[in-house]
Amino acid sequence: MTARAFDLVIRNAKVTTASDTYAADIGIVDGCIVQIGRQLGPGAREIDAAGRTVTPGGIDAHCHLDQPMAPPVRLADDFFTGTRSAACGGTTTVIPFAAQRKGGTLRAALDDYHRRAGGRACVDYAFHLIITDPTPSVLRDELPELIGQGYTSYKLYMTYDRLKLDDGQILDVLDVARQHGGMPMIHAENADCITWLTQKLEAAGKIAPRFHALSRPALVEREGAHRAIALSELLDVPVLLVHISGAEAVEQIRAARVRGLNIYAETCPQYLLLTALDLGIDDSYHGARCVCSPPPRDTDSQHAIWQGLADGLFTVVSSDHSPFNLEGPDGKTPGGQEVAFRHIPNGIPGIETRMPLLYSEGVLGGRISANKFVELTATGPARTYGLYPRKGTIAIGSDADLVIWDEREFTLANEHLHHAVDYTPFAGRTLRAWPAMTLLRGATVWDGRDFTGTAGGGAFLRRGLPSIAAIGLRTPARSAWLRDALPRVGAASPVSADPAPDLAPDRAQSPAPPPPAQPA
Repeated sequence: MTARAFDLVIRNAKVTTASDTYAADIGIVDGCIVQIGRQLGPGAREIDAAGRTVTPGGIDAHCHLDQPMAPPVRLADDFFTGTRSAACGGTTTVIPFAAQRKGGTLRAALDDYHRRAGGRACVDYAFHLIITDPTPSVLRDELPELIGQGYTSYKLYMTYDRLKLDDGQILDVLDVARQHGGMPMIHAENADCITWLTQKLEAAGKIAPRFHALSRPALVEREGAHRAIALSELLDVPVLLVHISGAEAVEQIRAARVRGLNIYAETCPQYLLLTALDLGIDDSYHGARCVCSPPPRDTDSQHAIWQGLADGLFTVVSSDHSPFNLEGPDGKTPGGQEVAFRHIPNGIPGIETRMPLLYSEGVLGGRISANKFVELTATGPARTYGLYPRKGTIAIGSDADLVIWDEREFTLANEHLHHAVDYTPFAGRTLRAWPAMTLLRGATVWDGRDFTGTAGGGAFLRRGLPSIAAIGLRTPARSAWLRDALPRVGAASPVSADPAPDLAPDRAQSPAPPPPAQPA
């Protein structure tokens, strides 16, 4: 390159990807990586990484931002505060959810979320769809069209009365995935078991936050995971099971993988670091801060999930950031009242702490390698959700989304964080790493002390189809049955992972009641 041909050079980096670790300089032009090597020429701006680890910017593929809730409850973070917090924790791309309202269209949901995010997001973003009403027109026309436009992932619920689908509806959506591609995501819990247990607990007067865990024991997740796997196998369609919390569900996924089924899995830091005891050991309301679904389990489940991270069972680590204030009438105390566990808004904040917690407890704790950390927080999500190789790696042609890590020990407090939530469930924990700098397309958005990005600095990302490697091949018998019983009617063309960012045009929509305060 000629003199000062680079906009930015990061020197003396310990470049760490999902597959390699090596010393190099990184040359950046127009927000993209254009050269990687030793002793690169000068840049208009230079940063000395001083031998520190440099990873791709994180992709948080499961978070809830500015998602409508039933009044008086609301999420504490909108697209500005939530993505500001993400950037300060090393995350440069988020994929929150656009939730369809019953009786509404998927397009109306997307238009609403584009309005919420446009001009507010500080990091790049895309949207998963939440499908709550798979009508014939949604299945026949709308969902295939949106997959072709780059909305290539969609979440299905087995629980929550106003969100859940029955098995037949789930099969209908999976059949669209079979024909047109994309990545179905399933929240796998047995709703009837949860309802029955909740009613029994309430009848016995057991309504404190700690009983939330008893209302959703590990076996309801195990059954849901088993059923989701069976539905996936029936149609020979890959699925990703979100926020896996317990050892029993891990066993179901491991058995499916051994059989060669294309079952992918996500977990979250709360299932690695919290247990049901964090919901309380008495009937105080303090445990409301850790009410989320599925609930944290026990140390055996933690060990099983750590093992699954290390050996490749899990593809993605996300935050499931669902931020409700602990104090005030719009959060964990709806209307200013301490309520029974089933009325406590489900979710905890974690968008900023996801990367540092996994780096501290995983990499520096000796549980996973730095390369595995990158795979779980960046490369795996990018491949799973159609963003690779624009996102999720350090390579020529990729966006210059980078994190320089500072390995130092400190005690985490909520005052360190940049979300709009009044607590973190991880307060008091000793961390051993935090981003010294976060770059979004070559621009510094976190300098180690201050947020330096801007509202509206994030771009919307149209996504391609998943590029994640298949676990197993379709069996001849299964494929033959599918050809005879369910002929493929055509497939959408894959979408490039990196066309120009775009915003959907505004469209009029009729208001409908928002979903309940249970986004997890």
